Amino acid sequence: MAEDSLRVLVVDDDAMQLELLERTLKGEGFDVMTCESPIGVTNIVRSFVPHVVLMDVDIPALSGDRILFIARKSAPPMTRFVLHSSSDETILRNLAKEVEADGYISKSVTGSDLAARIRTLVATPRRAPKALR
Repeated sequence: MAEDSLRVLVVDDDAMQLELLERTLKGEGFDVMTCESPIGVTNIVRSFVPHVVLMDVDIPALSGDRILFIARKSAPPMTRFVLHSSSDETILRNLAKEVEADGYISKSVTGSDLAARIRTLVATPRRAPKALR
């Protein structure tokens, strides 16, 4: 991958979903790493230094919102955390707001639309956490 490629870490317990997202995002020019388990996400965030962590909300062992809380502590400030789910979009939006995720993307968004949303998110200035506002 080129030096300036956006790095995306995809966390999902569904191996087929991971493979599809990896293939799609690599095809769109992203540098992609995948993780099928919440275990080790913080280490990957520290070593891979992703611009975006796209995480499934519905992982049985440890939900995406809990992973966000844990991984954000060790992530560089530029890393954006995005909730990803096939849940109702209103529920997903409310959860993202509640846990102060940087965004949310429905699993119904695919291909170039998914890539465009990730690029837009990274290009948009990050809001300060509630504690700092």
